[in-house]
Amino acid sequence: MPLKIYNTLTRKKEVFKPIHDKKVNFFVCGPTVYDFAHIGHAKTYVQFDMIVKYLRYLGYKVFYLQNITDIDDKIIKRANKEGINWKKLTEKYREEYFFDMKSLGVNSITKYAKATDYIEEIISQVKRLLKKGYAYKIFDGYYFDLSKDKDYGKLARRTGLGNEDSVSRIDENPEKRNEGDFCLWKFSKIGEPVWMTEIGNGRPGWHIEDTAITEKKFGAQYDIHGGATDLIFPHHEAEIAQMESISGKKPLVRFWMHTGFLKINKEKMSKSLGNFSTIKDMLKKYNAEILRYLFISTQYRKPIDFSKQKLETAKNSYTRLKNLISEIKDCEEINKKYLQEFESAMNDDLNTPNALQVLWKLVRDKKANGKIKTIEKMDEVFGLKLLEKEKIEIPVEVKELVKERENARKEKNWKKSDEIREKINKLGYVIEDTKEGSEVKKK
Repeated sequence: MPLKIYNTLTRKKEVFKPIHDKKVNFFVCGPTVYDFAHIGHAKTYVQFDMIVKYLRYLGYKVFYLQNITDIDDKIIKRANKEGINWKKLTEKYREEYFFDMKSLGVNSITKYAKATDYIEEIISQVKRLLKKGYAYKIFDGYYFDLSKDKDYGKLARRTGLGNEDSVSRIDENPEKRNEGDFCLWKFSKIGEPVWMTEIGNGRPGWHIEDTAITEKKFGAQYDIHGGATDLIFPHHEAEIAQMESISGKKPLVRFWMHTGFLKINKEKMSKSLGNFSTIKDMLKKYNAEILRYLFISTQYRKPIDFSKQKLETAKNSYTRLKNLISEIKDCEEINKKYLQEFESAMNDDLNTPNALQVLWKLVRDKKANGKIKTIEKMDEVFGLKLLEKEKIEIPVEVKELVKERENARKEKNWKKSDEIREKINKLGYVIEDTKEGSEVKKK
C-alpha cells in the first residue's frame, strides 16, 4: 500500500507523490517567540517530527523548513510591557523554544528561518503584488485586495473568520477596500521596530513572511505545508492568495496537512485564553517520551482533550511497554510480517494509534522472532527511546540489600534471599536474576 495523506485542500486522502522524485520540500509554521511554548505547540511539533521521520524512513530526502516569527504586534506589545528591547525578547524565547524542542526529541528540522532575515524577500513580494494589481496602499500600509482573487477561501471553504481561527494581527482599517483585506507591509509608528525600505519605513505583515521564506528556499511551488488547524484561515488562505497571485502557478502546495487542537475542557489551548501549561512545566512532571507517547497515541488530525488522567494513562502504558521490551532477548533480524503491518498503518494517513497497536502486538507475541531489530525500526519514527536502558539512581539502602542478598545466594540461603527480595520490593524496586548477575529496576 502506498503512502496516502489527507489533503486539507481536497478534503480526501491522496497517494503521496512529490514534485521531484524522492525529494520532499516540507514547511511547517513555527512559533511567534514572545513567550514560552505550551503543550499545544508540543502536540503539533512532535506529530510533525514523527511525520517527517516516517517520510525519511521511507527513503524520501526531506528538507524540513520551519519559520520563526520574530516580528509581530504581540512581540512589540510584550516587549513594551516588560520594558525590554523587542530583539532581546525574541532572542530569549527563540532559544527557549529550541531548548524545548530538543528536550522533546524534535530533531528532524533541517532549517529554522527567522522572519527578520527575509526582509528583502518580503519587500520583493509586496512590490510584485503591487505591480500585478493585487495590492494597494493606504495610510497605515500596503494591503492585499481580496476582490482580485476569485479563489480566496478554497482551502478553508469560507472567507469569514471563525471562533477558533488564529489571528496574529486584526488589520482593522476603515480605508480598506474589502473587510478581509490583510496587511502586507505595515508602516511603523513612533517607537516601533522599523526597516527603511523603498516602499516605506515599516515592518512585515504576518502572512507574507512565510511565502517570502518558502519562495526563497523552495520556489513558487512545493510538496507539503503543515500547521495547526487554527492556521487554515486566514493565515494559510492568505499564503495561497499571495504566492499564487505572484507566480501564476497553482497549487502553491500539493499537500496541506493540519494537526488537531490540544484542548482543555473542550476549549483550544492557547496563550490568549490563558488555559495553557508550558512545555517546561510539563517536563518537570513527565518525561519527554511520555508526552510523545500521548501525542502518538492520537492520529495527528484528531484533537486531544488534555488531562492529568490521560497523562497518567500514557505514563503507565509507556512504562509497561518499556518493561516488556527490556525482557526481550532474540536474534538479530527483522520481522517482516510486523514491519509490513506497521508500514500499512502508517501509510494510511500516518495512523500512529494503529501503528502503536502493531508494536504492542509484536511485543506480546511469544512466537515472534526479530523483535529487537523490528522495534528499533519502528522507533526511528516514534522517537520513544524504547531500547534505551533507563538510568536509575539506586538508593544506598537498596544497594546494600542487593549485596546482602548476593551473599545469601552464594551461601544457598534461599529463605534469607527471598526475605531480602521482599524488602527491596517494599522500597519500590524489583530485582531480577540473570546470567550476568542481579539487575535492579524501579517498580
